Amino acid sequence: MLQDKDRIFTNLYGFHSPDLPAAKMRGAWDGTKFLLEKGRDWIIDEMKKSGLRGRGGAGFPTGLKWSFMPKQSDGRPHYLVVNADESEPGTCKDREIMRHDPHLLIEGCLIASFAMGAHACYIYIRGEYIGERHALQRAVDEAYAAKLIGKDNIHGYPFDLYVHQGAGAYICGEETALLESLEGKKGMPRLKPPFPANMGLYGCPTTVNNVESIAVAGTILRRGASWFSGIGRPNNVGTKVFSVSGHVNKPCNVEEAMGLTFRELIDAHCGGIRGGWDNLLAVIPGGSSVPCVPADQIIDANMDFDTLRNLKSGLGTAAVIVLDKSTDIVRAITRISYFYKHESCGQCTPCREGTGWMWRVLTRMAEGRAQKREIDMLLEVSTQIEGHTICALGDAAAWPVQGLIRHFRHEIEKRIDDYAANPHSEPVMIAAE
Repeated sequence: MLQDKDRIFTNLYGFHSPDLPAAKMRGAWDGTKFLLEKGRDWIIDEMKKSGLRGRGGAGFPTGLKWSFMPKQSDGRPHYLVVNADESEPGTCKDREIMRHDPHLLIEGCLIASFAMGAHACYIYIRGEYIGERHALQRAVDEAYAAKLIGKDNIHGYPFDLYVHQGAGAYICGEETALLESLEGKKGMPRLKPPFPANMGLYGCPTTVNNVESIAVAGTILRRGASWFSGIGRPNNVGTKVFSVSGHVNKPCNVEEAMGLTFRELIDAHCGGIRGGWDNLLAVIPGGSSVPCVPADQIIDANMDFDTLRNLKSGLGTAAVIVLDKSTDIVRAITRISYFYKHESCGQCTPCREGTGWMWRVLTRMAEGRAQKREIDMLLEVSTQIEGHTICALGDAAAWPVQGLIRHFRHEIEKRIDDYAANPHSEPVMIAAE
């Protein structure tokens, strides 16, 4: 369990003011110039030593990602782009950081940009985040006014920061679709290679990082890589903001140590499962795109990248969606399936056609109007979508379906049997909101 002295986001709940004087009292912008004076190589090396893995879902080592940027400019400018397009269902961590601790993010942007030779940074914020954009823009204006950032700032490194609002598309959370959108084009993922570190925004070297990955950078460098890497479990270190929703007594956002168990997380911060632990059915541990894990497998599992991957799921963004036994699990996954059908950009055929096909089959299964042989057909189609698309949206659509069939095939079969025994019963209509 994380101690209060080790918390990075000390204003996560907005009990204090988010403005600059209050942020400085909490430790933001403390000795930033001193950190920059240590040089680019020191910053990147320290980030590598800290063991920080990207907080946007993939868990790629952040320091390593920064090191991919060219050391010398070939005449093209370098860019840092912060992915604040937090559109994964169940995830609501970045919005609290931008609302209540925006100066940690802005300082992180300066440090990361300096480490990668970038003089401009774009924060791409989700279209629906109106209040968050105002809060972030206000903090950016404060930082400019205090000469913390800008062309001639007190740190001696010319740096501009722009807040860019999207138009509410989930696909723009994929890094290359985000870059397309930033350039004013349709948000459609690009083929890789070339990777953004070589050919990114406006054809220039670019790094795309999640809000949380950038916001923790200043504190890690101030307190030292060994402090951060001493929290959590091997290869899964540091603090992590968990967004817990669903059937718990107190849904919440909480900053905790990586690798604490699911039981500890729920009992310590969420007041337990609604109806007690015996009422737990399953958990979607990392936002709607990862497969669900049944209760008996997750109760005492460590909440980190590697443990959950071994359970054939993933930590993702640490958006923990708790489902109790009142949940119609087939309908729940059908609803998730509809979301991916709706958000597919349509560029790749497996995803464009497959997401809609899976949703239609699942809709019939949720009502029992299917045949048992279709379950294996659905599983087979999901594997034809997974890994056969330009971006990971195809995987994100296929994994929840695979998790449902892997762990709850009996639920689908029971529904088919019930409908076959009583075909004239009223079907349960599933609204496509």
